[in-house]
Amino acid sequence: MRSFSSKWILLFLLAAPLVTVAQSGVGTSSIFDDLQLTGGQKGTVVVKQSDQIRKLVGVRHANTSSKDDDGYLHVQGYRAQVFSGNNQRSSKEEAFRKEREIHDAFPDLTTYVTYNAPFWKLRVGDFRTHEEAYQTMRKLMAAFPAYGKEMYIVREEVRIPLND
Repeated sequence: MRSFSSKWILLFLLAAPLVTVAQSGVGTSSIFDDLQLTGGQKGTVVVKQSDQIRKLVGVRHANTSSKDDDGYLHVQGYRAQVFSGNNQRSSKEEAFRKEREIHDAFPDLTTYVTYNAPFWKLRVGDFRTHEEAYQTMRKLMAAFPAYGKEMYIVREEVRIPLND
């Protein structure tokens, strides 16, 4: 059996996120399948590897959203949590009030008010990295100093536009 150098395996691992799923309607594909797709007049790539290598590299899953959210990829990312409260009488109203205030000041930011008993939460943004979420949180703290002590970054599933 031929041995692959670590350079080739590293190349495959680094190239995996750069290859897009070109087959519509197919939920999963591997980098090997994507590299072998033919299209246009740019030539053909033939990848020969053992099943053991294919298993080591793994299978990518195209986790696209439902039809009503068409055009978004759902991935683990970050949001800024602005509010969390469990007061039965006032937390819901406070979460929606703060959401309106943030939307008025930052109309491009996406806000999410959720209820997970007994907490009402307001989270802001869809960020791929912690740094992006942190920069936005700092802007929110500057604009709303009264909210500052409650804000922090949370990791959760976010919506990233596919055309980005």
